[in-house]
Amino acid sequence: MIEKRRVLILAAAGILFVPLVPKAQLAGKVPRIGVTLAPSAPSPYAGALRRGLAELGWVEGKNILIDYRYAEGRSDRYPAFMAELVALKVNVIVAGGGVVAVRAAKQATSTIPIVMPAIIDPVATGLVASLPRPGGNVTGQSMLDIDITTKRIEFLKTMLPKLERVAVLNDPSQGGVPVQADAMKAAARSLGLRLQFVSVSRIEELEGAFDAARAARTEALIVLASGFFTANRQRLVNLAARNRLAAVFEHGDFADAGGLLSYGVNLEQMWHSTAKYVDKILKGAKPSDLPVQQPTVFELVINLRTAKMLQVTIPQTLLLRADRIIE
Repeated sequence: MIEKRRVLILAAAGILFVPLVPKAQLAGKVPRIGVTLAPSAPSPYAGALRRGLAELGWVEGKNILIDYRYAEGRSDRYPAFMAELVALKVNVIVAGGGVVAVRAAKQATSTIPIVMPAIIDPVATGLVASLPRPGGNVTGQSMLDIDITTKRIEFLKTMLPKLERVAVLNDPSQGGVPVQADAMKAAARSLGLRLQFVSVSRIEELEGAFDAARAARTEALIVLASGFFTANRQRLVNLAARNRLAAVFEHGDFADAGGLLSYGVNLEQMWHSTAKYVDKILKGAKPSDLPVQQPTVFELVINLRTAKMLQVTIPQTLLLRADRIIE
């Protein structure tokens, strides 16, 4: 009788123990993605990516692991970040931070899939072979920034009809600046404007860049797309205000921070839709077979508080066209 009880107890213990083995094995198979971001933590872009993944059934901490790396506005951190993520053997790298981040990822690995959340013309910057068939291990989304930058020039001229000189703040580490410059110069000539390009890629250079813009007697400012600029948007907005420059930025987060006007993609939406690429890759798709998508919706955001401070009158035509007005 005692032996029989022992057998039953051991059998019961075996039943309890058996399921633990598959669970341990499953834990080792949970997909892991690495994410780099230009700003400091916490970031709304990371939140947008998590929401997108959750909508597709990928819940962080349950059936997917996410390793974050925040550059805090420093482009020189990406090579080390990518080396760390490769060492962790992540299944996918979401390379936020612009061209410099994607290039660092490409240099770190030719096999791990790389997804670009929002990038300046990836073909012109040599990140992919073409938009329909990117080739290699990189795919994602393009911001079409070269095309919409010319629209920002037109908006400036509409706001300031007597405008003659415009400073263009660019980050050379992002690449694509020469291509953008050619398109912008052509648009500026047609509007009777002269452009002064000012390069800056480090926090310590920001104030000097505005000093250079003022020395060139510029009356307005266009800030080109850059993860570095996005990470330091509040400082940029404050410097523009201090120097009394009517400034146009790349997306609405700048206008929310106090920038006069922004025109471009909604970055949070792009990070949200990045989840679709991660989902497809985790389900077996190859990056080379996933076309690079281009945005179809661009937002015009106007900050009337800043306009009042700068004594800039926003024409009714722009107000009517705006997607969002900050009062």
